[in-house]
Amino acid sequence: MTNPSSEIPQAWITILEEFEAFLAETSGRSAHTVRAYKADVERLLLVMARKGLTKVADIDISVLRIWLASEYDHHTPATVARRAAAIRSFTAWCVRVGLLESDPGLLLSPPKTHKTLPTYLRVDEADTMMNVAQVSADDDDPLNIRNWAMLEMLYATGIRVSELVGLNLSSIDRQQRIIRVVGKGNKERTVPYGLPADDALDHWLKAGRTKLLNHLSGEAIFLGARGKRIDQRAVREVVYEMLRHVPGAPQLGPHGLRHSAATHLVEGGADLRSVQELLGHTSLATTQIYTHVSAQRLNAAYQQAHPRA
Repeated sequence: MTNPSSEIPQAWITILEEFEAFLAETSGRSAHTVRAYKADVERLLLVMARKGLTKVADIDISVLRIWLASEYDHHTPATVARRAAAIRSFTAWCVRVGLLESDPGLLLSPPKTHKTLPTYLRVDEADTMMNVAQVSADDDDPLNIRNWAMLEMLYATGIRVSELVGLNLSSIDRQQRIIRVVGKGNKERTVPYGLPADDALDHWLKAGRTKLLNHLSGEAIFLGARGKRIDQRAVREVVYEMLRHVPGAPQLGPHGLRHSAATHLVEGGADLRSVQELLGHTSLATTQIYTHVSAQRLNAAYQQAHPRA
């Protein structure tokens, strides 16, 4: 397969690398997001190169619409919307550094996306999952104790898997039962957790982590089998494996536990602003999807139970 960069003028490659450096140094976006933005812009430049456009100054709204149409041919509206955001970031940066006189990205209308309701566990399914993890930890295997603690912490706090693996010993205040996590945009927030999670964490720190601890461990709370900080893939495998022991439960990953925690909070009466803060959502609109989840469940219960439904 041809490398797309081979079709793009070297001068554009240099500009692309400068844009990547700008994102990495100033935007607060994760390394994964920076790579994705760079790849999105590279596809725009490839479309331009294949149409014989030779200067970044050639970017205008007509070029952006041609690029947008090509994206629609191969991707969902949600993916196209994300990539349009990357292009708007690029054109805004081009104006900032003097490569464009005006910003055509402001005229680019992203596609409207339909938000699907998240998959989550019922309360009884979440309880069963935690009980299975606790029973598995009774054999004193450090990995099973760790798995129990990780699952309890994910469900108790609703944190992202990236936030879980990034936890350090200094991140946890066990006296107040709170953790400090660094989320998207390098924003730090404080999240409480309950007694069951603290019990599991206590077992892990005293009887599990000490058995895996070595010179590679550093301050990481959760460790892999070789003593290094655990990675996200390993956490996902733990969630998938444990859910196989919960009859009828949907197959979901760590993010599904985050959805479950948020749904159960809303159903339990927590206000949206508090849930927004706990989850680290920038916009309340993102959190509001959990009200739809709860309403959907209520409607299903009504349809099933009411004689006049």
